[in-house]
Amino acid sequence: MIICGIKLTHDASIALFDNEVLKFSIEIEKINNNPRYSEIGNVSIIEKILQSEGYEIDQVDHFVIDGWHGEGPFWEGPSFVDIIDGNNQFKLQLAGYNEQGIKDDVLKRYEFKNGLVINGKTYDYSSYMHVSGHLMSAYLTSELAEKYQNSYLLVWDGGQYPRLYYYDFNFNEMHNLGELFVFLGVVYSVIAQYFGPYKKSSEELREDQIKKEIEGFFGGYSVAGKIMAYIALGNVRSELFEIMDRVYEETFEISNEFEHKFSRRLREVIDANEFSDEDVLATFHVYLEKKLVSGLKDKIGKYNFKSKNICISGGCALNIKWNSAIRNTGLFDQVYVPPFPNDSGSAIGTACCEIIHQKGPVPIQWSVYCGPKIINTNIILPDWDQKECSPQELAELLYHSNEPVVMLNDRAELGPRALGNRSILANPSGNHMKDILNAVKKREKYRPVAPMCLEELAAEIFDPGCEDPFMLFDHKVRENWLERIQAIQHIDGTARLQTINKDNNALIYAVIQRFYELSGIPVLCNTSANYNGSGFFPNVESAMKWGQLNYIWSNGTLYFKKEKRQLQ
Repeated sequence: MIICGIKLTHDASIALFDNEVLKFSIEIEKINNNPRYSEIGNVSIIEKILQSEGYEIDQVDHFVIDGWHGEGPFWEGPSFVDIIDGNNQFKLQLAGYNEQGIKDDVLKRYEFKNGLVINGKTYDYSSYMHVSGHLMSAYLTSELAEKYQNSYLLVWDGGQYPRLYYYDFNFNEMHNLGELFVFLGVVYSVIAQYFGPYKKSSEELREDQIKKEIEGFFGGYSVAGKIMAYIALGNVRSELFEIMDRVYEETFEISNEFEHKFSRRLREVIDANEFSDEDVLATFHVYLEKKLVSGLKDKIGKYNFKSKNICISGGCALNIKWNSAIRNTGLFDQVYVPPFPNDSGSAIGTACCEIIHQKGPVPIQWSVYCGPKIINTNIILPDWDQKECSPQELAELLYHSNEPVVMLNDRAELGPRALGNRSILANPSGNHMKDILNAVKKREKYRPVAPMCLEELAAEIFDPGCEDPFMLFDHKVRENWLERIQAIQHIDGTARLQTINKDNNALIYAVIQRFYELSGIPVLCNTSANYNGSGFFPNVESAMKWGQLNYIWSNGTLYFKKEKRQLQ
């Protein structure tokens, strides 16, 4: 059975399962240097992607499309998305964003006949609520599904309150345990419009209110990640917690306006001379963290299901500090976050819902490296040259040249994090390397660069240093390593660690192993390989045209600027 999952709106993607094996998930932003968060502009691309992966569109047994919000005051009501097929425009009806009541069936299947038009041909399709995809992408990609274990599931997405569920695998039942508290996930971006480097003037805020454009109104998709880095500049001021509680009670309402009303009122009552914006944002981060932890404790205590596992999904699950705070509670035996907890995993998730409908909760097979293949254009720009280069030789180049290298290998990773196949690698010694990487990426100086480390040595260097292949938890650099790997440390001494072993990425493991032999350091710097504001580089030609670095490694070949020939 072949199931094709589709996410049409921002973070659009096409995912295909062939008999419970994920063959690919192609995010639109990761092809043709498309902008981050790209939508599907024309559905004809669905057939093109299928054909590029060796499938014909008529081989698909089931098309399933991720749900989306309606146009009501709280996003309720029928959901329709405008689609374009060739020169023709259609309205496509979808399932909604999330359930409207706690007793609603969150795994409900919505079926539509002959509504999906691709290259002039019509197809039946099904749709599941947007939240359903988050739930099932997290659960079915976890080891818990492989072991037939039950699990709590926490979803906190931009348009949803943090809500806890419990999935009973044996009976295929999803129990809705309700909200932990009432803040949409976008609150983290909204408050940044009132405090910090991304705050807007009153006039800009009024204009966003009038336009009601989702990205502008809620602060922009990329702001949350930038603020997570920015808060390291501030201090947590405990006296602000009481003020935030009071403002929460004063402004509380169930509406899409609440997050703005809370932030605006907080700006009014806080004395800017006493509390810096950095301190306010740092404190608000911990304020939300405390709400998450206390909300989970209350729910677990109230329901006390037998399983003590949890899967976390939704865009807020990209927050490594909140994930770690949940793991550190001791409430759970296992805490799992998929590498695509945001909408980049929605095509996979909605396809998982259809798998469960067709076959029950069966385990799936998947790899994080199921994104687009590197495109071989065979174009070498005039000022570039090339030579064969083994992983070990690449490590030697990183060590001896002390220059970063663009790594473009095989298939891209799924989700927003570069995990070695679309990365920029560099020597982690010395803080200057972080400055170099932030400069070429045109990022703020306070933005961190992540470490990738040999898994078997991670605990010697990081605390806790446990297995973390997807870079989704917070780790502290141990004191005796602080001076040796300055480039991968954030301002607060933490790091967004990715652990590497021979199974999850044999190539990167070989590179780090050789670098370790040369330097005594089993760690490399890792940041994403892309144009600013675009998805990962789709080919070597793109990295050459970018031209910010002197070396590119791809599928066994080193490309280098001719001025560097003497070093080869």
